[in-house]
Amino acid sequence: MQLIARRPFLAVLALCLPALAFPAGADEAPAVPSTFAPVPALEVVETDLLFLRRPVVVFADSANDPAFVRQMELLKRYYAELDARDVILITDTDPANPSDLRKKLRPRGFSLVLMDKDWKPMIRKPLPWDGREIVNSIDKMPIARSESLEKSPAGR
Repeated sequence: MQLIARRPFLAVLALCLPALAFPAGADEAPAVPSTFAPVPALEVVETDLLFLRRPVVVFADSANDPAFVRQMELLKRYYAELDARDVILITDTDPANPSDLRKKLRPRGFSLVLMDKDWKPMIRKPLPWDGREIVNSIDKMPIARSESLEKSPAGR
């Protein structure tokens, strides 16, 4: 008799256990560090960040540009990885008030520019690019390779 009474209890427990073990939102990306956030281009001073940070610059003619919105969504999941690679995410959505970066790089409409720590453009993309591809491209850059060899010299 006890065996029969336990079966419904075990069935209810089996249905509730996944909800208890994995609460809603557990499959989402891990928490993003609060220090990493996009920086407006007008607030960036190149000389202060030269050889310290690796810029990823996202240009658009408007903050409502669908390509700009999509790019920011694609990057949001990779903030922790970008921060680990010394990236500074710079946004410029005001062509009427051009920043120094807009004058230097001269984008047309939406543009993603990936630069190395010496602030020289390495990759330009006219369409949104996935954060994973950006991280992989950063890892292939010469300065990033030398940094990784300095951190773990056994990899030579």
